[in-house]
Amino acid sequence: MDAQRALLDELMGAARNLTEEERKGYKEVTWDDKEVCGFYMVRFCPHDLFVNTRSDLGPCPRIHDPKLKESFEKSPRHDAYVPKFEAELSQFCEKLVMDLDRRVRRGRERLAQEVEPAPPPPLTAEKSEQLSVVEEKIKNLLEQVESLGEAGKVDEAEALMRKVETLNAEKTALTQPQNDKVLMLGQEKKMALCEICGSFLVANDAAERTQSHVTGKQHVGYGMVRDFITEYKTAKEKADDEEKLAREKEAEERKKQREKESERRRQSDSSDRDRHRDKDHNRERDRYRDRDSERERSREHDVRSYRDGGRGVDYRMRNGRNGGRDKYRDRSRSRSPVKHGYRRSS
Repeated sequence: MDAQRALLDELMGAARNLTEEERKGYKEVTWDDKEVCGFYMVRFCPHDLFVNTRSDLGPCPRIHDPKLKESFEKSPRHDAYVPKFEAELSQFCEKLVMDLDRRVRRGRERLAQEVEPAPPPPLTAEKSEQLSVVEEKIKNLLEQVESLGEAGKVDEAEALMRKVETLNAEKTALTQPQNDKVLMLGQEKKMALCEICGSFLVANDAAERTQSHVTGKQHVGYGMVRDFITEYKTAKEKADDEEKLAREKEAEERKKQREKESERRRQSDSSDRDRHRDKDHNRERDRYRDRDSERERSREHDVRSYRDGGRGVDYRMRNGRNGGRDKYRDRSRSRSPVKHGYRRSS
């Protein structure tokens, strides 16, 4: 029926039996809905592992749908949701294992308690009388062996010792069967504890029954749970180590970048200082050069003045006086009426 229902759901949809009114409020379930089991999506659901066992968790309250699982595996958001679902499954499995380990510890304590074996049951009156007769014979024979030994009769003493050994065997036969039964009973009741699933087993049991336990749902289920926890922790530690190394590498790269920037700024500052120093040097050099040029021109002027012997000054002075006379003559000519085209009246 479940297979036929799943086939109809696939062909006609899960809402095939709903009325028009019910279809209005119907919402199709997707893999990322809260009603869907994330454990089933990513790995396994622990509720499915222990069905009809002493550790049965009951039916899962969330949806298990192969089509939704297939949709989840094909979704582009698959890789983003896997860590979330695995973390939730790990927490659930760790709680299961913690409860189981508590039961295992209690089982170990119970097995560790030493139970004193029950005293053997008393012998019957007949066997007690036989045992007394045998013990008396053994005592008498030992006294005779001692006397023969003191007399030097070794052969006779050895013969009596063989009789003593026979009587000791009879004595043991009267008590040993009861002890063997008690020992066998204790061995039959000796138990062992399975460290994987916490089940009690009969020690030295038949191989078929041991194999049946190992392949049973409870043992296999708890084995899957423990293996997943180990795998998840190993992967998480590896991811944490890789993330730590990546952070350290990034920090080292940032440190190197800062050192490069600091070195670049230091070189730039040094270049600026050298450039300013060169400018100052050039400016000072130009100042001294201009000063030297001025001194050279002044020296050349003094030399020319000395060579002229003062003539240059007298020439300028004479030229100045003649210049004044020429200016006056020109001014007089400009006032002549004949030159300007009119006559003076008589």
